[in-house]
Amino acid sequence: MKKQIIKKPFRVAVEGNVGSGKSTLIKYFEKFKEVETNPEPIETWRDLNGHNLLQLTYSDPHRWNFAFQHNVQLSRLNLQSKTTNKDIQIFERSLQNNRYCFVEMAHDKGLLSSPEYGVMCQWYEYIETNVDIGLDLIVYLRSLPDIVYTRMQRRNRPEERTVKLNYLVDLHEYYEKWLMEKYYNIPCSLLVIDVNKDLSDNELVDIYKTYEDRILGKIPVL
Repeated sequence: MKKQIIKKPFRVAVEGNVGSGKSTLIKYFEKFKEVETNPEPIETWRDLNGHNLLQLTYSDPHRWNFAFQHNVQLSRLNLQSKTTNKDIQIFERSLQNNRYCFVEMAHDKGLLSSPEYGVMCQWYEYIETNVDIGLDLIVYLRSLPDIVYTRMQRRNRPEERTVKLNYLVDLHEYYEKWLMEKYYNIPCSLLVIDVNKDLSDNELVDIYKTYEDRILGKIPVL
């Protein structure tokens, strides 16, 4: 009996600050039959045996960041390592993002102690070495913090009501270090989309349409 060969999908991570339009992009590509979309597993973070880790972390980050980072890493690993019969997988953020943006920022801001930071880094290194979490393309929705702050306030998610502009400024800086200044190795193609305007969802969709073939892997991103 021949062993079935599972074709590896084209893996895309959609990255960007809070309110940059990631969810809108994910929803746009849901309609393509060859695409499996993976929104951020927010419900997993909102209900860990009845505990809302997302809200706990926003309200008391010094107390809850380490537990939250573990939960995020595990939930992203479950998504990014699963098999699929689709040709393309699109993820709203990635394990790589968590490691090189959120974990780095939390450590630098004193929300993760050095031992906690070491544990998170060791876990990531083990995953990267032993599990295929590789990406083929990162789509970076690039926008200034004040623009995404306005969008975030408009959508009014309960957990985000305590998020301040300076948090978005900090996160933007870490995204820029990771993807634009290339502090860390990016072993895949990078597509930067400028969404630096206060755009409606319909306007964002119009922008995404122009990049459709690149995001689907039909045209290489140089």
